[in-house]
Amino acid sequence: MQVHNGKIVEKQAFPSPSPYINVFKVTYYSNGLKVKGLLAEPKKDGQYEGFLYLRGGIKNVGQVRVGRIVQFASEGFVVMAPFYRGNQGGEGNEDFAGDDRVDAFSAFQLLTTHQKVKQDRIHVFGFSRGGVMALMTGIEFPETRSVVSWGGVSDMFLTYEERVDLRRMMKRVIGGTPTKYPERYEWRTPLFKLERLKAPILLIHGEKDHNVSIEHSYRLEKCAKEHTLPVETWYYSEFTHYFPPKENRRIVERLCDWMKRQ
Repeated sequence: MQVHNGKIVEKQAFPSPSPYINVFKVTYYSNGLKVKGLLAEPKKDGQYEGFLYLRGGIKNVGQVRVGRIVQFASEGFVVMAPFYRGNQGGEGNEDFAGDDRVDAFSAFQLLTTHQKVKQDRIHVFGFSRGGVMALMTGIEFPETRSVVSWGGVSDMFLTYEERVDLRRMMKRVIGGTPTKYPERYEWRTPLFKLERLKAPILLIHGEKDHNVSIEHSYRLEKCAKEHTLPVETWYYSEFTHYFPPKENRRIVERLCDWMKRQ
């Protein structure tokens, strides 16, 4: 019998940096695998909007930080942040927006059954590599209220081209080069399916980003407009992949307000 994706099988209290936010380390099902993640929710009773936080990187690079998800939960969201399969004691192996996309899908389903979450108000946020995961999740679940991609990847072909330092990992994890196996990179590139997305998109990107070039956002913006999808862009000429703390906090408040208006 297939266990329902998103079903929580274990939930442990996790130290929270905020007196107003509860944090839990959860184990949930994703296509039969037990995957780990962090769940942050306001302590105060009530119904809140859902926020799926999709991290960047792979394995120990770009791990979920509790302070980050508490930052979003403090803006009035129940936040779920999957570690992705094979990480932090979870089963399976991460494969860079391959089958591990289901870990994001299952985390979305987890939010749909959370008693504190307004079922019709779930947003998806992706940072860096999480950008493709966020777009894929929005495509998979047309009820998604909004998709935010911050310094996000949109095109795996472009990532392979630009990030020479990642090519060995990508060939190993994806199973070859874009030249030899273009279909594997196309499957990991949501631009090819963007017409199926129903949610409005917000793109946040630093123009000096050398980890994920702003060309990813330019291509996503262009594709969204070709499909007449609502897209808003906040491009910052002075910033790289990582924004200064003060600006970061200001933009978090602004993007959370943007989400709530969608």
